[in-house]
Amino acid sequence: MKIAFFTDTFYPDINGVARTLKRFTDYLSSQNIEVKVFAPDGENTDEYISANIHRFKSLSFFLYPECRLALPNLFNMKRELTEFQPDLIHVATPFNLGLCGVFFAKKLNIPLVGSYHTNFDHYLEYYDLQFFSKMVWKYMNWFHRPFRKLFVPSLDTEEQLTVQGFHNLEIWSRGVDCELYHPYYDKYAVRQKYNIRSKYLLVYVGRLAPEKNVDTLLEIADDLPPHLKENSHWLIAGDGPSRSEMEKAAPSNMTFTGFLKGKELANIYTAGDLFVFPSTTETFGNVVLESLASGTPVIAANAGGVKNIIKHGSTGTLCTPGSAVEFADSIISLLYDDKYRYQMGTNARNYALTQKWDTIFNTLLDHYSDVIKERSAEKYA
Repeated sequence: MKIAFFTDTFYPDINGVARTLKRFTDYLSSQNIEVKVFAPDGENTDEYISANIHRFKSLSFFLYPECRLALPNLFNMKRELTEFQPDLIHVATPFNLGLCGVFFAKKLNIPLVGSYHTNFDHYLEYYDLQFFSKMVWKYMNWFHRPFRKLFVPSLDTEEQLTVQGFHNLEIWSRGVDCELYHPYYDKYAVRQKYNIRSKYLLVYVGRLAPEKNVDTLLEIADDLPPHLKENSHWLIAGDGPSRSEMEKAAPSNMTFTGFLKGKELANIYTAGDLFVFPSTTETFGNVVLESLASGTPVIAANAGGVKNIIKHGSTGTLCTPGSAVEFADSIISLLYDDKYRYQMGTNARNYALTQKWDTIFNTLLDHYSDVIKERSAEKYA
């Protein structure tokens, strides 16, 4: 099997799409499945060069800077595809390179599948662009219509796209590396590094941007009672366009770490007593699963793909989106009930252990095989 990927973001970009595709393509290579990736260049792409990745010059996309608008050379792209002769094309994003993938799948008669990763429609309201919503959905429907299968990360996303008239949907969930994310790091090392002496540590990991509802995060911190403010500290790991404003408005018990990765990030999850995540726009929520793998219960908005990960009352709590008071009440109840919180952490870790990447990837490969066989049967019918 040979697979060609067309994506407007790829490793070492910092986002869930890039990380998932990198892990998947690494897995395919480990299974001796040949891969060709067509992706844009970026700020740090010179640090990661591979023979199976073709990079194109690109520009940043204002609504979602992690996805870049590539300037592809169609002649070179066609030549590489003709030489590679893929059995399947997988399109991961709906921008320039995604359009190229759809075009060449039709032109070269190659079976086409895709994956849906980002709720761009939900992002519009955070940038006062709601009037583009109908146009976005119209484009998304047109773009994804030729796909024989469209893989979505959660039941919530599947339901949302079904309402919008999408077809051929399949769940492609996400796994977690439980060897990297686990409860056994030295929690006190994090406290020592950031000079945290408070009894409780509240953690947020993610992009600092309006669509992540980070304003709600500040409201939650403000709504905690005085005695809990004095005995708790916030650790905010991540970066983004809202960071500067957040730091100006943040209380004195809130520390911003900037972007972290690897064991340094994993240790942050483990050190936290609770992970607080108010975002309502997630199609899945990789950071939530990473926190669960670290044995840290999650308090999150009852929205998007996150609500399909958390079992309310068992691995965390789900709150009304945007309700800082409800988030604050959940934090209070869990911080003052050690036994319940510890049991949640155990349940969280046990659940994460069942979310194995290999199983998930093998299921996706079965879908690939089905599409290739169907196309072959049609060809010789």
